[in-house]
Amino acid sequence: MPYDLREHTADVAVEATADSLGGVFAAVADGMAAAMCDPPYPDDGERFAVDLTAASRERLLYDYLDQLIYERDVRGVLPVDNEATVTTTNDGWAVEGSARGVPLSSVHARDLKAVTYSEMSLEETVDGWEAYVVFDV
Repeated sequence: MPYDLREHTADVAVEATADSLGGVFAAVADGMAAAMCDPPYPDDGERFAVDLTAASRERLLYDYLDQLIYERDVRGVLPVDNEATVTTTNDGWAVEGSARGVPLSSVHARDLKAVTYSEMSLEETVDGWEAYVVFDV
């Protein structure tokens, strides 16, 4: 597993690693899904796209995770099996991603309110990328 859930006061944090920036975005998103519902997940659910741009990598990660929470709330799905590619643009950064939306009626999910900037880190290392994100529960 490229992510670990970490206890964080009254919140939950996800620490993730990957070879690429897009890979670490997807790993944090998979960790976020695990914070809401223990894997393994049912095989049902259709993929949906998440395409965003932002001025900074950190803002892009925040917006990406926030969009997945929005999709959960609007579509009534748990976003799992996340995939993401992150590229630079003339104005900053872009993510092209997708997730499989498992219907919430098929799982017993815990509430996760929001992604936060609290203690967020996103860093390139000699082995790839590392991220740490705290979620408000």
